Amino acid sequence: MKHVFIINPAAGKEDSVQALKSLLEGREDCEIYATEGPCDATEYIRRRCSEHPSERVRFYACGGDGTLNEVANGVVGFENASMGCYPCGSGNDFVKYFGGKKVFRNIDALLEAPEEYIDLMRVGDRYAINATHFGFDSAVATTMRDVRRKKIIGGSNAYTTGVVVALFKAMKNKCSVTADGELLNPDGELLLCTIANGQYVGGSFRCAPRSLCNDGLLEVCLVRPVSRVTFMKLIKSYGAGLHLEDKKFEKYIVYRRAKSLEIEAPEGFIYSFDGELIENDHFTVEVAPRAVRFAVPKNAVFLPGALHISSYEKETEPATL
Repeated sequence: MKHVFIINPAAGKEDSVQALKSLLEGREDCEIYATEGPCDATEYIRRRCSEHPSERVRFYACGGDGTLNEVANGVVGFENASMGCYPCGSGNDFVKYFGGKKVFRNIDALLEAPEEYIDLMRVGDRYAINATHFGFDSAVATTMRDVRRKKIIGGSNAYTTGVVVALFKAMKNKCSVTADGELLNPDGELLLCTIANGQYVGGSFRCAPRSLCNDGLLEVCLVRPVSRVTFMKLIKSYGAGLHLEDKKFEKYIVYRRAKSLEIEAPEGFIYSFDGELIENDHFTVEVAPRAVRFAVPKNAVFLPGALHISSYEKETEPATL
């Protein structure tokens, strides 16, 4: 099997291409492809898989969650391709499900990692691997995009910076969310809504603590509008992933697991799709069960409540995409 490391030179605080070359030196079954711009990773993977359908190849996303998203969108639908992750970006939320960056930074363990099917989420012909979120979170993501490379307020602090800005701009958002036919917010308002396959967003916020990456369902957590004072009282527990167990959250949160969600909102509505900001006022988010094979090193340590991917029913056929 060929191992192709797809690296985004713009990800993280510095160019990681040279460091990766040193790690892979002398390994004849490994290649590096440096992306040249947005969507280049997806296009390269699709082109290679189409031109060499008999080649067994694993593509590793080397960067942040944006690079991981592009690799997933390239691999999906190709039986000869699988994916992995060598996290070296400023944000690597999805791999926290498996114990975080350190689990995936050992090259030997990564190359030998077994593959298991995981779910993706789909909007139209696009896929996300970690989360779709909107409302307060869209305002946060917009700020994150603008400050991610700035000192102090950027990098690992970019999400916190985004939260502060959103406190003044996005405490009440017009939007209706329907999960498997059930309207979750009849008043058409929300503070935020997260549709998750992973468990974390924003680097340290465990927004979906019960999410399972391979159960054929999406985790849906809708938070009703609250005052800024209440928000500040709740944010620490929300970030720690305690909001589904803490009784003081009961009147503010609507939680479901669903296969399909329909979102309707005013014109100009923006949602975050694995960190990419997309403008759309009416869209559907669907689960794509067992959509890709994902390499997880044997030393992975799963979060409390996380389902070990090997426990997923093997007899279930992968989704036809």
